[in-house]
Amino acid sequence: MRPFHHILANNLVANVTNFTVWFAVTFWVFIETQSVFATGMIAGIFLVFTAAFGIWFGSIVDHNSKRLAMLGSSVVSGICYIVGLAMVLLEPEGAFRNPYGPYLWLFIVLVMLGVIAGNIRSIALPTLVTILIPEDRRDKANGLVGMVSGIGFLTTSVISGFLVAFTGMLGVLVLAISATILAFVHLSLVKVDEGRAPHDPEAPPEARRVDIAGTIRVIAAVPGLFALIFFATINNFLGGIFMALLDAYGLSLVSVEVWGLLFGVLSTAFILSGIVIAKTGLGKNPLRTLLMVNVITWAVCCVFTLQASIWLLAAGCFVWMLLGPYAEAAEHTTLQKVVPLERQGRVFGFAQSVEQAASPLTAFLIGPLTQFVVIPFMTDGAGAQAIGSWFGTGPARGIALVFIVAGLVGLVITVLAFNSRYYRELSAAYADNKDDDGDGGAAVANPA
Repeated sequence: MRPFHHILANNLVANVTNFTVWFAVTFWVFIETQSVFATGMIAGIFLVFTAAFGIWFGSIVDHNSKRLAMLGSSVVSGICYIVGLAMVLLEPEGAFRNPYGPYLWLFIVLVMLGVIAGNIRSIALPTLVTILIPEDRRDKANGLVGMVSGIGFLTTSVISGFLVAFTGMLGVLVLAISATILAFVHLSLVKVDEGRAPHDPEAPPEARRVDIAGTIRVIAAVPGLFALIFFATINNFLGGIFMALLDAYGLSLVSVEVWGLLFGVLSTAFILSGIVIAKTGLGKNPLRTLLMVNVITWAVCCVFTLQASIWLLAAGCFVWMLLGPYAEAAEHTTLQKVVPLERQGRVFGFAQSVEQAASPLTAFLIGPLTQFVVIPFMTDGAGAQAIGSWFGTGPARGIALVFIVAGLVGLVITVLAFNSRYYRELSAAYADNKDDDGDGGAAVANPA
């Protein structure tokens, strides 16, 4: 377990660094421009990059040492942040205050590429769980991964809020560069036995290609696995709404310092959830856990913005964060058991790309749709006249209405999934599948 713990700690530093940059850019751009359209575009850029690079990143993980892939991730992130820092220092007067200015968007794209490079780690880590952890303990190990993510969210939101308030992006990027170097140096000293066979110099080049068709065949061979990915895709389609609008809604109720601090306090729910999963696991059927979690979270989404209350918003976010690691751990545990190790990187990458493919559409559309349709609808339009007397009116209430509609749609979809044959088929495949090595650990194979 010792190398696994070192890798978890290293990923914590890298995740805090990358997501601090992402949160900070979103906070900072909203404060500089006061544009919901701009924050929606940032969320869209993140999700487009995630979807576009997921399969390629998965191939990198499958065809190389997982540790080497993580080190390369840090190198790319560090270079992007260094160039971004140079752009901040050389900013033309007022260039960052124009929400449509090319200098601002070039900067955003550059630093978001640095954040996205960290997704290689999110693909490599579950494959290392398969390699390093026996099958009967993987759900608990995935709980630890969720706990690390929770600690990351806690520190990220606090750090980014205060850094933006007092230093702008200058302090954010200086911290990001320093922490990225620290993560690289630490990981370079960690030794991990991945059980990889020596590379065969005579292996045909196509054996190391991305091979999307082969990955699709692996997924199709497991009954119900495509349905799981499709379900997660629909969830992320709706989740893109939160990425585009949650910060704008929170910042309409409190200051950036308070919002960042509040998000940090709420992120203790991630830690609590991770601790519980690490102790108790996910039960005999992780898929049932996944769907139960979705029923609860979408039901909460239907009510947590009914009134313009920071306490109601905080309670809803706490429930989301408490149950989120259960959903992620359940999906990872299922894939780790039913997918061969030599294909896991590409399957995780494929799932990441497909699941995120819907979110950019949501994020790109929801910002303008909210800004130019829903907000007027709830400010002085028909919505304000119909329900404004008890629901409230104005821009924030327009955003709130979008959240409620998303919650209702998500709840209906989850109930339908619970009663589908795909749920029953994948549950049976999970229960019947045995690891190839026969001792509870994943079989180690040379990447195809």
